[in-house]
Amino acid sequence: MHAAMTQTSSEKKGIVLLSGGLDSTTVLAIAQSQGYACSCLSFRYGQKQSIELERASHIARIFSVTEHLILQLDLGKIGGSALTTTLCVPKDRDLNLETDEIPDTYVPARNMIFLTHAVAWAEVLGATDIFLGVNAVDYSGYPDCRPEFLEAFTRMANLGTKAGIKGGAGFAIHAPLLYLSKKEIIEQGMALGIDYSLTHSCYDPEEGKACGRCDSCLLRLRGFAEAGLKDPASYVR
Repeated sequence: MHAAMTQTSSEKKGIVLLSGGLDSTTVLAIAQSQGYACSCLSFRYGQKQSIELERASHIARIFSVTEHLILQLDLGKIGGSALTTTLCVPKDRDLNLETDEIPDTYVPARNMIFLTHAVAWAEVLGATDIFLGVNAVDYSGYPDCRPEFLEAFTRMANLGTKAGIKGGAGFAIHAPLLYLSKKEIIEQGMALGIDYSLTHSCYDPEEGKACGRCDSCLLRLRGFAEAGLKDPASYVR
């Protein structure tokens, strides 16, 4: 199990977007290993299941983060995603097929919305480093997981905030998993001592167990298999 680092007042402050999933938990471990005193930000944004927030809260306690803030949004009223509406979560897709299709699990502008809140909180806390677990290699086709988006958002954040225009280094958006495969992410997390049984990745869980068939489950299972490891998560089948 991950051993949380003892934090001191001299450590750098970092904001970590924490969903309770494999990727964001790995990013939290990476940020702490780099000497950041981490405050974690999660969202109750209208997603149809709450287990990910339960896991995020537990992970935040295990890692002894400085603070864990859960913000309430209602993206379900906007709709447009299988994660927030009655649309069915796609299952059993062939992730090896090249396609320009953006799946129904895309939540409109979600990373943009989340990062905007993270920048606002970072400004209040006097932090300039924001971490998130987006990935441009093993991902499901989301436009807000690309390096071009992160670069553009960073410029915007530094143009539109007091902290960005009043001197200093400005905000930095860190995506340490951006160019890693799921296998490489898992291997790095294991080296940092993460207990991945604490994490939840499934888009459509049943009674607390992962479905094993959505894109997120398939990518996770493939990553563990390629790393020669058994996924410790509980699956329906």
